[in-house]
Amino acid sequence: MIERVFKLKENGTNVKTEIIAGVTTFMTMAYIIFVQPAILSQCGMDFDAVMVATCIASAIACFLMAVLANYPIALAPAMGHNVYFTFVACPLIAAILGEKATVEPWQVALGAIFISGIVFIIFSFFGIRENIIKAVPVSLRNGIAVGIGLLIALVGFEWSGITTSNQVIYVTLGKLNSPPVLLSIFGLVAISVLLVRKVRGAILIGILLTAVCGLFAGIVKYEGLTSKIPSLAPTFMKLSFKGALSVGFLELIFVFFFLDLFDTVGTLIGVGEKAGFMKDNNLPRAKQALFSDATATVTGAMLGTSTVTSYVESAAGVSQGGRTGLSNIVTGLLMISALFFKPLISMIGAGYKADNGTYLYPVIAPALIIVGCMMMSCVKKIDWEDYTEAIPAFLTITVMPFCGFSITEGISFGFISYVLLKLCAGKIKEVHPFISIFSVLFILRYIFLFGK
Repeated sequence: MIERVFKLKENGTNVKTEIIAGVTTFMTMAYIIFVQPAILSQCGMDFDAVMVATCIASAIACFLMAVLANYPIALAPAMGHNVYFTFVACPLIAAILGEKATVEPWQVALGAIFISGIVFIIFSFFGIRENIIKAVPVSLRNGIAVGIGLLIALVGFEWSGITTSNQVIYVTLGKLNSPPVLLSIFGLVAISVLLVRKVRGAILIGILLTAVCGLFAGIVKYEGLTSKIPSLAPTFMKLSFKGALSVGFLELIFVFFFLDLFDTVGTLIGVGEKAGFMKDNNLPRAKQALFSDATATVTGAMLGTSTVTSYVESAAGVSQGGRTGLSNIVTGLLMISALFFKPLISMIGAGYKADNGTYLYPVIAPALIIVGCMMMSCVKKIDWEDYTEAIPAFLTITVMPFCGFSITEGISFGFISYVLLKLCAGKIKEVHPFISIFSVLFILRYIFLFGK
C-alpha cells in the first residue's frame, strides 16, 4: 500500500530513507512548537491552546501535502507571519475596535487569515497565484523576506534583553551581565556553533541546551515532562468573520495573503530545485501542493494559530534522501506526539520577569535571532547596481522594522517607489500592471489616512 500511494521505487527511495528524512525535517522545524505559543500568547491567546493548535494544524498540513502532492515538504505556522500577527495586526485591530469591542483583536486577525486562505484556495485552482508571483519583481520579493527577517531578529534581541527600549533612543544596549541576558547569549552562541558544525536540528538542540542551562541557573523552572493534552477550546473556532470583513481590516487580509503567497511559492521552488522535482522550470503537481498549503492556512485559523505555510527547513529532509510524501507522514506524526509534552513546551516557552518588570524569553530569543539571520540571505539576490531596483528594495527592508513593526508599510513604500523610479528612468514598461494598480491603491490609502 505504501508503495502504491507514495511510489517509492519510482522516486528512487525506500521506507528507511523516508523515515530518516521525516525525522530530520521535524528536528529542524520543531522549534516552532515552542516559539509559536510564546509569540501568540503576547496578544492574549491561550499558550496551551496555541501549542495544541500548532501541532494539530502542522500535522494535518503535512498529511495533506503527503497525500495530495506526494512531496516531502512539511508545513507549520510561519515565522514572520506570527510576529506580524502579534505585534502589528492585533495592536492595529485593538486601536480601531476601541474599549467597547465585543471580540478580541486576535479573533479578528484569525478571521482575516481564514479569509485569505479561502482566497488562496480559489486562486490555486485557477493558477492566479503563479501569475501574481511573476508580477512582483525579484528585488521586492527578496526585500520583503529580508525586512521580515529583521523584524524577527529585533523581537529576538528585545526578548533576550541584549537590547532594550528607552524614551530617548528606541533601541539601546541592555544589561549584558544579568542572568537572563547571559543565558540568551549562551543560546545564541550554542545555536551558531551547531550551525557552523552542520549539526542537524541545530536550532532545536540549541533551544534544549539553553533550557537545561537555564534550569541550573534557576531561570527556567522544571514543570515535568509529559501530561495529558491541553484543551483546544480557548482558540478553536474563535475567529471573527464579521470583524475581518469590515472596511478597516481589508488591508490585513491583503497582507496575510501577500505574505503567504511569497512564502509558499518561494519554498516550493527552492525545495523543489534541491530535490530535483522541477521540470522545465515548472513544479509538477504544483496545483495540489498549493491547494494543500492554502487548506492548511484555513485549518490553522479555525484551530487557533497564525498562517500555516510550507517550511524551507524541509530541505534538510530532502538532503537526507526524502523524495515522497511518506517522509511528511513521519513529520506529521512527530508533531502529534509533541502534544503529550506540554510541561516541557511550557517550561521552554515561559517568560522570565526581569528587574524592570518586563518579561524576557531567554530560551526562545536566540532562535528568533538566528532565523532572522537565515532570512538575510535573500539580500544577495537584489540588484544593488540598478537604483530603480535597489532603492525600493532598501525602503522595503528598512521601513518594516523602523516604522512600528509594519510589514504593510514596507510593502507600500517598496511598491510606490518602484513604480515612481521606473517611470522617471523611462522603464515603466518593466512594471507589471499589478504593481501599478497596487501602488495607486497604497497612495490612496495614505491620502485617506493622513487627509482626515
